[in-house]
Amino acid sequence: MAATNPTITPEAREQKITTFLWFDNNAEEAANFYVSVFKNSRIITTARYPEGSPGPKGTVMVVDFELEGQRFTALNGGPHFKFTEAISLLVHCKTQEEVDYYWEKLTADGGQESQCGWLKDKFGLSWQITPDELLKVWSEADPAKATRVMQAMMGMKKLIIKDLEAAAKG
Repeated sequence: MAATNPTITPEAREQKITTFLWFDNNAEEAANFYVSVFKNSRIITTARYPEGSPGPKGTVMVVDFELEGQRFTALNGGPHFKFTEAISLLVHCKTQEEVDYYWEKLTADGGQESQCGWLKDKFGLSWQITPDELLKVWSEADPAKATRVMQAMMGMKKLIIKDLEAAAKG
């Protein structure tokens, strides 16, 4: 029988798999930021370090939160580990307004733009802000269209839907 992780609340355990994010000491700030960016989001619980634990007694240990129905747990685990682009969160967008909104919010206050719709937020977490139409192009049977769209995307930071559509049309 596997041991239960005591830092994850029973409510968060309702979701079979939860993304666990390691922060140095700003997990609560990050969770509050993410909840402010995404609609239909909330802080679920906050647990504090007890006496005799690795963190200072009474400081935030973990924050369970939900973004658009997806649960996450943020841990104040210290400076030992950092985020890399090997893991990113993909945000599906239906319109350019959505792309613009998430791009602006997630790059604010020290976030960094990258290439092809990727960015890092001010906490160093990687995000992909992706129009759904782009994902459809790669599942179609027209390889020339997919190549044109890929070449257009490679020249962009924030993805511009009208430019991707123009590339698709040739």
